Amino acid sequence: MARYVFIGAGAVGSAIGGLLAQQQIDVLLVARGDHAQAMINNGLTVRCPDLSFTVRPKTVTGPEQARLRVDDVLVLTTKSHQAEAAVQTWADAPVYDGDAEVGRAGERLPILIALNGVAGEEIALRYFDRVYAVCVWTPVVMIEPGEVLVRSVPRRGVFHVGRYGGSTDRAADDALLDTVAKDWQSAAFTVHRPAAVMEWKYRKLISNLSNVFQALLGDTSQAGELKEAADAEARRVLSAAGIAVTSDEDERAAREDSFHVQPIPGEPAELGGSTWQSLVRGTGSIETDYLNGEIALIGRRVGHPAPINARLAGLARSAARNGLRPGAVGVDELTAILTGSE
Repeated sequence: MARYVFIGAGAVGSAIGGLLAQQQIDVLLVARGDHAQAMINNGLTVRCPDLSFTVRPKTVTGPEQARLRVDDVLVLTTKSHQAEAAVQTWADAPVYDGDAEVGRAGERLPILIALNGVAGEEIALRYFDRVYAVCVWTPVVMIEPGEVLVRSVPRRGVFHVGRYGGSTDRAADDALLDTVAKDWQSAAFTVHRPAAVMEWKYRKLISNLSNVFQALLGDTSQAGELKEAADAEARRVLSAAGIAVTSDEDERAAREDSFHVQPIPGEPAELGGSTWQSLVRGTGSIETDYLNGEIALIGRRVGHPAPINARLAGLARSAARNGLRPGAVGVDELTAILTGSE
């Protein structure tokens, strides 16, 4: 049976890992800081709209404590800007078959890239032979160490999973993805295996462009036109670059068929996404360079500038660097910056 090793077990990794552990599926969480220590000391609490539980999966802080084995499946769940450092750290970790060391992780183990953005797969492919893209739709929040909030019912999330890069053994790919689908669906997730998984990830990228508005403004009720401008700019850039994107209708149907977001007892009805959480926790870094900044990169590559998304990425970097909290920027100020009228 597979063991799932969640590298960077923050909100998403801890949520998936916790729900798998509840189903008696073997899980290893790799975390850091207060969150790691809280899970080591007291276990991981997962709270959903309709249930709450605590599990105690093994938790470590690095590969030297993990002792990887040949049946492990690595799942990268860091933030996108942390991906390269993580895969560098883990690619050369030794892998064991019983007591015998049989190779290193990059050549022996598969790695699933369960990140926002579209850069993680290419980063991992530099170090790992078998890379699988995962488009993640699951509304999770981590603010307090040792606890994650999963705000969806009846399913806990939906994933589109597929091989990234050329395959040398399709039977092995199919066997792995069959196992992932079976195990993760038992934990109340929906797993799809589309022929073109990156089309789903590019569509998710478009959705994630609005994360920065929540992080900067806090209240986004007056930001509709700004969101639409960033969205439209991104779609123009992707079209100019010839990048295929899953349709809005297919994307919406996949989520609505799986889950709806509901409040969790004792928590505010409105809680923010991953970018908002980075500012709330004061991490000092933020992943928008791989979201809005990805659109800026693609635009520069094909000679189709994306000034709105480029400016948003810069504002988010500054906010994280200076320890700003959500709501530190007003909508009028943001409008002036994005339109060049300040």
